[in-house]
Amino acid sequence: MATILFALALVGASGKPNVLVILADDVGWAEFGFQGAKDIPTPNIDSIARNGVRFPQGYVSGPYCSPTRAGLMTGRYQTRFGHEFNSTASKKTGLSLQEKTFPTFLKEAGYATCAVGKWHLGAGEDYWPTKRGFDEYFGTLANTPYYHPNQFVDSRAGIGPKKLEDPNFYTTDAYGERAVEWIGKQNGPWFLYLPFNAQHAPLEAPKEALDKFAHIADEKRRSFAAIMSKMDDAVGKVLSKIREKKEEENTLIFFFSDNGGPTRQTTSNNLPLRGFKATTWEGGVRIPFCMQWKGTLSPGVYERPVIQLDILPTSLAAVGAAIPKNLDGVDLMPFLTGRTKIDQPHTTLYWRFGDQWAIRHGDWKLVVGNGGGKEPELYNLKEDIAEKNNLAAATPDKVAELKSLWDAWNKEQAPALTPKEQPPKANPKQKGKGKKKAVDPPQLLDDDD
Repeated sequence: MATILFALALVGASGKPNVLVILADDVGWAEFGFQGAKDIPTPNIDSIARNGVRFPQGYVSGPYCSPTRAGLMTGRYQTRFGHEFNSTASKKTGLSLQEKTFPTFLKEAGYATCAVGKWHLGAGEDYWPTKRGFDEYFGTLANTPYYHPNQFVDSRAGIGPKKLEDPNFYTTDAYGERAVEWIGKQNGPWFLYLPFNAQHAPLEAPKEALDKFAHIADEKRRSFAAIMSKMDDAVGKVLSKIREKKEEENTLIFFFSDNGGPTRQTTSNNLPLRGFKATTWEGGVRIPFCMQWKGTLSPGVYERPVIQLDILPTSLAAVGAAIPKNLDGVDLMPFLTGRTKIDQPHTTLYWRFGDQWAIRHGDWKLVVGNGGGKEPELYNLKEDIAEKNNLAAATPDKVAELKSLWDAWNKEQAPALTPKEQPPKANPKQKGKGKKKAVDPPQLLDDDD
């Protein structure tokens, strides 16, 4: 599939586009219609890719929930400031208070800002979204429990964090409704961050959503489909509100997932990629990713590697704000419009996740992944997207070249702020049996705090 160059048009009448960032949780690379999935209709989410730019080589900088969010909010590799694991989202720690955040940049540019959904960047009050640049926040500070939550905050009503007792409250529906309400009240440029907790386990869906997928025999997959459908409905309501306000051509929209899917846990599909959530294989860090700016970007596919770190600088450039020199992400617009002679946004991408690490340099990837050997493995992703043919022994010079690049980058990173969480050795005793049952491998466990 050839790279497509996109036509550049004038920004909307306000001179400053709105910015909407929608984040899905734990969705596999091969889910969504725009990624080729056919069993779960997602017409609203697919419309973002159909009307915009799809990135088949879209990545995140962390294979886990909180690290990816830290990278998104700062435009910097989260390992630069020690945000390597989810344990940095506890009540005592979170997204470094020394880091300037996405909403703070846009507030300085005259934007109203709001976050609706799963925060997961610190449960202590100093780390709340309203202390990090958002005017309003409606959502859960951490993961548990996911669809009928505790730790719920509604800054506008002065609520939280508290447990919600309403059995009919369902996060996905509530997030879509609040997002629509907030957009409807805005009269100037706005930035909305909408991080759903769908599709994170445990899989919980309302009966009417489950009934739509009664034909799916596997109970886990049926729940997964129902949750996906509810998220698509919520996204559809948000997009409809933007169209109702006649702001579609003046709204820059990003949609992506925070990491690969934890396949056995939720049925998420990463194929043909190797690995899953919490691994540095492609299945852990390559994700569904698309971007829409109707009237400015023509629909198409961009084939070069991009990463979620690019969302902040791309947005800053779009709104006319300066891009700090310390960001690791880059403005994607010159590459999408052909206004640069540089071949691609990133020649090299890096990952570090405890003992796992990886570097992609051009089409080559050197990786130590969970479940692999201790020695790094080398793959040519252009020819081997599934990371099946290890070329390390046959190409030692390339291994040395990439390892040298990664080592130099790694020296610039900070130590992890907290140790990586250790999974339990076994599940609790089964009632009436008194026996312990082995858990899934660590990378398949929930990432609760």
